[in-house]
Amino acid sequence: MSVEQMIARINELYHKSQTEGLTEEEKEEQKQLRSAYVANVRANLRGQLDNISIVEKDGSITDLGKKHGHKRG
Repeated sequence: MSVEQMIARINELYHKSQTEGLTEEEKEEQKQLRSAYVANVRANLRGQLDNISIVEKDGSITDLGKKHGHKRG
């Protein structure tokens, strides 16, 4: 499921919960979708942060991903 589809389904379930309520299965689906979405956002943020490099005053470059041990690959 793409992120756009995930967001659309989360919103659909939210609106249904506000109007008529959710079944237990829908509540569980909503919980799982939200967890997957948050995990995706965190992974994307970690990827962006791992690619940040700082140019120090002495001209050297510090790769924050390598410095903090989160760089993959």
